[in-house]
Amino acid sequence: MVTSGATEAASALLTPDWRLGRGVVRASRLYVSAADHPCILCGGHFAPADIEIIPVDRDGLVDLDILKARLAAHDRSAGMALVAMHAANNETGVVQPVAAITAAARAAGGVSVIDAVQAAGRIPLDITDACADFLILSSHKIGGPKGVGAIVSASDLMMPAPLVRGGGQERGHRAGTENVPGIAGFAAAAREAREGLARIGAIATMRDRFEAALIGREPNAEIFGHAAPRLANTSFFALPGIKAETAQIAFDLAGVALSAGSACSSGKVGPSHVLKAMGRGDTAGALRVSIGHATDEQDLELFEKALAGLLARRERTKAA
Repeated sequence: MVTSGATEAASALLTPDWRLGRGVVRASRLYVSAADHPCILCGGHFAPADIEIIPVDRDGLVDLDILKARLAAHDRSAGMALVAMHAANNETGVVQPVAAITAAARAAGGVSVIDAVQAAGRIPLDITDACADFLILSSHKIGGPKGVGAIVSASDLMMPAPLVRGGGQERGHRAGTENVPGIAGFAAAAREAREGLARIGAIATMRDRFEAALIGREPNAEIFGHAAPRLANTSFFALPGIKAETAQIAFDLAGVALSAGSACSSGKVGPSHVLKAMGRGDTAGALRVSIGHATDEQDLELFEKALAGLLARRERTKAA
């Protein structure tokens, strides 16, 4: 089902109201992780009292034991369990154990919704039994046009009640005229993203070299989620004694583009909810770097030069 973006897709799926064929099914409780994207963490159409937030560990991985325990205690007589979690974190790049999350949801008689926005085009995804009942995708996150997203379902037998009602578009699941040019662009981007999976190894090598240069210059730098499986293109780190906004300005002046947090939270003031969930809420500043197919050796050299200048200024400030 095509949507206007991932946020609409999440809003459509995070609902207590579902249809099974011609029958009605109710989801009585929603289970999300503390490090999820805000469009998942807000709970959609569930009342706050019906949302269970599952903690993550210091590397950002969801606590599967707690999830399984909460699902084991789920009251099936009140309705089904709906488990909605991200496949990969948009700040740290940490990859979640999607198959285990989905298996836990199904063992409790529930349904799994996996936010695959950050993961698409970076790790293999499918909609088989080992993955999820529903995937959420976004066009512009894989290089397609903005304003297009999708819900990929294992079957259309069980679907959420329509968020948008009206005509019979999308087999009655979402009314409204489709954005055909956007959809075509999304499809083209998806084909290219799939082909790009073959080059992910080279990006991982570049990321590792980037982090080696970072630790080489500042051994006390902290790379969040480094002990967990991560996307090849993402590095989220903090430099001791340097605020994120200070570092961001310095890197920008040196010609290095990076962000303080996720792209969708850029410009917002306040600590990262992801780091807080990981028990790192006292971090003064964290910076996120994305590495792509166009990143090269010169980019790494430029970063290392800018980093050396920033660290030198920090030491001069200490000495003053």
